[in-house]
Amino acid sequence: MNFDRSKDRPNKNFPPREGMVQGDWECSECKAKITELPFEPAPDRPIYCKDCWRNRRDRDRKFGGR
Repeated sequence: MNFDRSKDRPNKNFPPREGMVQGDWECSECKAKITELPFEPAPDRPIYCKDCWRNRRDRDRKFGGR
């Protein structure tokens, strides 16, 4: 899973979305390839694909985390 929406654009010659960071990362939970993030990840912090991030957020809300 990644946040790359370039395939959804009618003209693929457009630059990446403003504010998105391009790179090659791996989801810390499911190991999915991530090529675009809305932030510059810190090397000492985990990063999650969209699905894993959503699952963690929902689980934390359900069980009173953060």
